[in-house]
Amino acid sequence: MEYRERRATTVLVVRKDGKTCMGGDGQITFGNTVLKHTAKKVRKIYHGKVLVGFAGGAADGLALMERLERKLEEHRGNLTRAAVELAKEWRMDKALRRLEALLLVADEKHIYLLSGMGDVIEPEEPILAIGSGGNYALAAARALYRNNPDMDARQIVEEALKIASEICIYTNDMFTFEELG
Repeated sequence: MEYRERRATTVLVVRKDGKTCMGGDGQITFGNTVLKHTAKKVRKIYHGKVLVGFAGGAADGLALMERLERKLEEHRGNLTRAAVELAKEWRMDKALRRLEALLLVADEKHIYLLSGMGDVIEPEEPILAIGSGGNYALAAARALYRNNPDMDARQIVEEALKIASEICIYTNDMFTFEELG
């Protein structure tokens, strides 16, 4: 399965000074039409201890979130183990392989990008983004993180998403945020 980037959304996660914030825009598009402005693509799962966001097909992203939560239950909240097990299952299962989405997941210690290719990627810096506006948000967040020591994780995520929404036509400025720490 090859993941084709969909013109879908922007989700960004940043950890700074013991706090983790994940944010995402609310736009849902179908082709070149905006269908919804206020979708919630970022959530807290596993007793409020794990943040998860998706980019791609909404039904696919939600199905993967549910599977991740089951894996977290199976592995007693061990995000690394749950992420690896989900990625393996996603890659090997014929039905799951057809799901077109990417997940960002984070707890107080780890941040991962999960894909149907079996990827479980942890960034070198505590910043990661997905979606059609992901690279814009990632670049903005890195610059803010490195050059603004007074900004906290939430402020960085909010400003970086705002910048991405000004550049990416598939990203709006109706943001949802979830935080840990």
